[in-house]
Amino acid sequence: MRILIIDDTEDGRDIAEAMLAAAGYGMIKAVGSATEAYRFLGIDGPATQQPSAIDLILLDVMMPDIDGIEACARIRSDKRYSNVPIIMVTSLADADSLANAFVAGANDYITKPVNRIELLARVRSALKLKAELDRREAREQELLQVMSESGNRRVVRWIDEATGLFTGHVAEAYLAADPDFGLKGDTSIVALVVDRIDAYRAAQGEAVAAGIMTRVSRAVRATASTVGVIAAAYRDGVIVLVAPEMGPKAALKLGEALRASVSSLKIANPESIAANYVTASVAVVTGKTSRNSERLQLLSRAISAVSKVAAAGGNRVVPEFA
Repeated sequence: MRILIIDDTEDGRDIAEAMLAAAGYGMIKAVGSATEAYRFLGIDGPATQQPSAIDLILLDVMMPDIDGIEACARIRSDKRYSNVPIIMVTSLADADSLANAFVAGANDYITKPVNRIELLARVRSALKLKAELDRREAREQELLQVMSESGNRRVVRWIDEATGLFTGHVAEAYLAADPDFGLKGDTSIVALVVDRIDAYRAAQGEAVAAGIMTRVSRAVRATASTVGVIAAAYRDGVIVLVAPEMGPKAALKLGEALRASVSSLKIANPESIAANYVTASVAVVTGKTSRNSERLQLLSRAISAVSKVAAAGGNRVVPEFA
């Protein structure tokens, strides 16, 4: 990961760089002023200048000429760096200065003298956030590419009205895309169904059942909001989450979180067998896929598996259902 240190003191730059280098961070750039940082980042430079690829900025608050708060606001105002985490480094105990730093767009802060454990903990947290934002942006771009190559359909056709999620064929189009489009390692499919939703629909009516699916889909979106996945829904009520480059342990953890999020809604359901409120069944299938046909097979296996889980009583998460 690429880290930029902005500090007007040589000791401050050297200490931070040494701590990061000792922890294995090798791509570090240190500059002594906001002006140097602007030049390195291509801010206020020629329009043709390419921005530098940076994943994290450590920014000293107290600097001559342009202080850290002003520099933070200027960097954050450039849309190329809108998602880059900025950690302020300050010796101030002044709450107003820290408040101004957060208003300017800072994500976190550490105090001087810099503590190695604190620095590395904040850096790891910030870089994890940046990596997740990058993955999500990449997924969105890949999906837009798939959609743009699938014809001139109206956008509304890509959205399931009951859940507000993408329709199932979006997930299929994503998985059926050219194998060279960037999937590496494991791909996980998490499939979820609301237990006995058909019985509820028959007893309470379509409108009430649709209301349940709306609330469940919101819980799904909230639970998966920090994970780089694509969530889609089929007309029969199956919700699938496509998780590229997610291994079986992480996918199973996501599945458990999804099941728990549905249960936590506590929606009354007298038709339920496993509980007196709405529950969900979840199936998780993971595999290494190099061809689009293999990825689609994972999707088919997950949908088939979740139906069996629900039929067996539901309110469970089953990995690699046989």
